[in-house]
Amino acid sequence: MKALEGLLRPAEELNSALMFLLCALFVGLRPDIFLIPPVLRLYVVTALLVPAFIRFWQGMDVLAYRRGLVKLPIWALSSQDMPVYQDKLFLGKGFLFRPRHAQRLYDTRQKWAEKYITPSALYLLARRLEARHEGTYFGLWLAGKVPYPKDHPLAIFNTALKLMNPVPPLAPLGGDSCMHGVGVAEETDCLLPMSARAGHTLVLGTTGVGKTRLAELLVTQDIHRGDVVFMFDPKGDADMLKRMYAECARAGRLDEFYIIHLGWPDQSGRYSPVARFGRITEVATRISGQLSGDGGSSAFKEFAWRFINVIARAIDALGRRPDIKSIQRYVTAIDTLYIDYCAIKLPEYHVDAVAIVTTFEADVTPKNTPKHLQGRAPRVVALESYFNEHPVADDVLLGLRSAIQYDKTYFDKIVASLLPLLEKLGTGKVAEIISPNYQAADERTVIDWREVIMQGGVVYVGLDALSDTTVAAAFGNSMFSDLCSLAGEIYKFGNAPGLGNVPSRNIMIHADEFNELIGDEFIPILNKARGAKFVVTAYTQTESDIEARLGSKAKAAQTKGNFNTLIVMRVREQATAQILTSRMSSVNVHDITADSGVTDTPGRDMGWSSSNKDTKTTKEILLVNDNDLTNLPIGQAFAELEGSKVWKLRFPQPSSIGDDMIPDDVQAIVDHIEGISLAHPKSDAWLSEISHFNETLQQAALDIDDIEIDTTMTVPADDDISIELTMA
Repeated sequence: MKALEGLLRPAEELNSALMFLLCALFVGLRPDIFLIPPVLRLYVVTALLVPAFIRFWQGMDVLAYRRGLVKLPIWALSSQDMPVYQDKLFLGKGFLFRPRHAQRLYDTRQKWAEKYITPSALYLLARRLEARHEGTYFGLWLAGKVPYPKDHPLAIFNTALKLMNPVPPLAPLGGDSCMHGVGVAEETDCLLPMSARAGHTLVLGTTGVGKTRLAELLVTQDIHRGDVVFMFDPKGDADMLKRMYAECARAGRLDEFYIIHLGWPDQSGRYSPVARFGRITEVATRISGQLSGDGGSSAFKEFAWRFINVIARAIDALGRRPDIKSIQRYVTAIDTLYIDYCAIKLPEYHVDAVAIVTTFEADVTPKNTPKHLQGRAPRVVALESYFNEHPVADDVLLGLRSAIQYDKTYFDKIVASLLPLLEKLGTGKVAEIISPNYQAADERTVIDWREVIMQGGVVYVGLDALSDTTVAAAFGNSMFSDLCSLAGEIYKFGNAPGLGNVPSRNIMIHADEFNELIGDEFIPILNKARGAKFVVTAYTQTESDIEARLGSKAKAAQTKGNFNTLIVMRVREQATAQILTSRMSSVNVHDITADSGVTDTPGRDMGWSSSNKDTKTTKEILLVNDNDLTNLPIGQAFAELEGSKVWKLRFPQPSSIGDDMIPDDVQAIVDHIEGISLAHPKSDAWLSEISHFNETLQQAALDIDDIEIDTTMTVPADDDISIELTMA
């Protein structure tokens, strides 16, 4: 039977090391006492020092192991020192979690082990004194901080005083430090092959346990590796935005960095989720997909899809670009679109079609208007009369006519569920982002996923979900639907169709607060877009968040099943922990039970007998159980990598070294990226005056035939205004 490891115990090796050392000392000083000839003294001393060193080293290993269970060494890593590999992903430091680690962790939770894993009495006393003397030099010293400010005469002793603190406070990470302490001596860099990462990664962890720091770690490497990076951040986290800005600057990719931020609409790039499509039906799918399809809502959702599709087809047929704003307009004014479409198409149908419709329109009265057309414009009634007599084989026209022929009151009721969504997406400053005016003099970049991928860009998407969850979810899901469509194109035609053999790029999608973003549009990206080199890393808090968002346990299971790499930080929900632990194998751990006894037998030659034995028993436990995941310290995780490898990981703490280049606020970043110049504080006023001047000229030109006036204003560096008038 193999002996137990037994590291959690007193370091008895140090006693024997001390005895070997003393013997070596005595032999070295007085070999004659031990009847050792002087010529052999050196050999005997060496023979004693070798086991002394070995036993001392073994004893120090025991002490180091016990110390590591209570206090892990602080590990801080600045972004500029972060390792970046082309074929591997650096996940932090850790070790493969094996049965021996499960045995060690099991031992730390036994009653007899309490004295080895709890802080000493001196440490507890120091913490009480620290609280009592908070704010004083003594309290700052005990807290491990710099006790004297830089201008204090004793500031030169700050470093020495800090080193002299015998019991500095432990890092405020919480949790059970033993979980990493059982293998800290075996710790090494954890490197995940990029081929394994292609199977997508799911990161689970409750609030405040370091998910964002892990996201920064992964995003930084993706940027420096040269991949296309999309970061979807529902909260609009300023630290993440600043980190991406800094890393793009370090990597020389600042010209490829774009921001879409619903919380900063004036500086945000613009993006229309329905402007680019392979098939016109995708427009209706991306918009109506945000509506509920449960129960009785299913019929309304289907109607909304059909109605949006009719509008989108008509807009496209007119040579315009569909967007949320135009669709919102025509949902409530379908008559206008019908009339506009017919105004263009009528001459194509018949030479005299316009004249005939005009004649019909003159005869329209409320009495001769069909019931289903009551409330419609006379022009619409006239058009319907014309097409009833002169049918036309035009699918777009037939779709518009089918929408017009609904009773207007009934029609308004069935589109009522669609209007609130369109109003949220098409109102205010957000509408300028989601429905960009390509003709307006707006310097804000219009972002297209295809162009970004061809360029090899980096995009930060801040959805500002704290301000409006509905808009954030709808906008994010529309983006995912657009990306899913693009993945199909890339899969078939490559990154740059028509431009030759352009090398394919990894497209790294990071989705923070995944539960806020996931929908039916996202699932195809997980299970079908791998061939287009889409790699998803999703971050969320609990399993219930995914299920609540999707509204179906089956869909939640389908979603989780598409993640081949699983990283679980501290979680508070047992069901979430079981996403990992349900896949754990069982291992055997051992208990040692002491059994001592005495037997008294009066009247015999042997009056008593005693026995002392240790009994080893075995029990079966999971390699990693639920309680392990609910007690993890901040910045630590268990990870299932490459299908079956279970790693215990810890991630570096933030370091500000080398981050002096990061602006203090987000505004400075967006100002720099968008090229907003602050050198002309009067430019807005000047532009207003020149605009008014231009309007006056244009109004005057209305009274003069065949004259067109164009004005152009520039504000050069010397603050002079240059106005150019062109008259034709």
